[in-house]
Amino acid sequence: MSATDGSWWERLQQLLRGYDQSLRLGHDAEVKRELQDQEDLILLMLFGEAMGLPNPASYYTLELYPALIESYHEWHQRMGMDHSPLDHIRCC
Repeated sequence: MSATDGSWWERLQQLLRGYDQSLRLGHDAEVKRELQDQEDLILLMLFGEAMGLPNPASYYTLELYPALIESYHEWHQRMGMDHSPLDHIRCC
C-alpha cells in the first residue's frame, strides 16, 4: 500500500464512523424518549391515586414511593411545574 491508499482508507473509515454516529443519534433520542414514556407511566400508576385515578396495585407499589420521589421531582419540573402539583407530596 502506498501513502495515498492509507489516506483513502482513513477517509473511508472516518466517513463510516460519521455515518454510524448519525444513525445512532436518531436511535438514542428514540430510546431516551421511550424510557421517559415508560417512567411517566410508572409515575402515573404510583401517583395517579392521589389525583383520583384508582390504582389496583397500590398495595404492591407502596414500597416504590421513596425510590421514585426523585423521578417525580424531575417529572414535574420537566412538565413545567416549579413545585409539586400534589399538596401532600412535597419533593422540593
